[in-house]
Amino acid sequence: MRTSSYVNYYVLCLVCWILLGVTGVSTRSHSLVKRIDGLYPGPYFDSNSPENITVQLGTHAYLPCKVRQLGNKSVSWVRSRDAHIISVDRTMFIEDERFQAIFSDAQDTWTLQVKYVQARDEGEYECQISTEPKRSHTVKLNVVVPKIEIMGDRDMYVKTGSTVALRCVIKQSLEGPFFVFWYHNGVRVLNYQMDKQDIQEERIDSDIINSLIIRNARREDSGNYTCNPSNLDSASVQLHVLNGEHPAAIQRGISSAPGGSHALWWLSGAITLSSYHKERFLVLVILISLAVYTQTLHGR
Repeated sequence: MRTSSYVNYYVLCLVCWILLGVTGVSTRSHSLVKRIDGLYPGPYFDSNSPENITVQLGTHAYLPCKVRQLGNKSVSWVRSRDAHIISVDRTMFIEDERFQAIFSDAQDTWTLQVKYVQARDEGEYECQISTEPKRSHTVKLNVVVPKIEIMGDRDMYVKTGSTVALRCVIKQSLEGPFFVFWYHNGVRVLNYQMDKQDIQEERIDSDIINSLIIRNARREDSGNYTCNPSNLDSASVQLHVLNGEHPAAIQRGISSAPGGSHALWWLSGAITLSSYHKERFLVLVILISLAVYTQTLHGR
């Protein structure tokens, strides 16, 4: 009888222990679910995600999209102008190999990389989360196109023995080119004849000026000179080194006019070879006066 009571007592304790354990587990599970529900409302975009990215033509662009608490959702990149899906997670849906989706687990960031940016890449790109309803974050890509030019006229006339400075100006450049090469009639100019040629570079405000200095210019220095910065368009100028004669183009232009004379050719050459603006203006006035006088005589 006593043995039966002990058995019943142990059975009762076991049942109570089991009930308490189940209740405890249930209570803990319920509190765990509540705690997760309180901290995990769903995916959202980090408020620090940038909305504007500005890069220079020909460089690489990185459009970051920080997504917190993504869970089992997907992240897509879509080009706004044509609604073209670029990527879904790491899978690419665009044939242009310049685009790539990069994921950083440590920063919860999905980055759209665009290599060797072109002007047509400018525009808005949407980072989308596959929630219902859809969530999206727009990043505007701005492409800066530097302008390049050689200062002065496209045709430059100089005297033999003079020093010539060809100045190539790069404007609106976010970062300087890796190199600037000069070419003379298609052959690269090498900066090793310091007594004859010299290549210099300086920055004035946001402009980069790369200069080719030619000392003691000779007839063989005539020709086409091209400034060619890396990843940018090139600019060219035609250099004419004159040995006292007159520019052929000006001679042809005057001789074709009625009443053209050799005196006018000489005055035209003087204008080109004059080194000061006041002298050029004065000679130009004389030239116009002679031209009018010649026309008058021709009319008679």
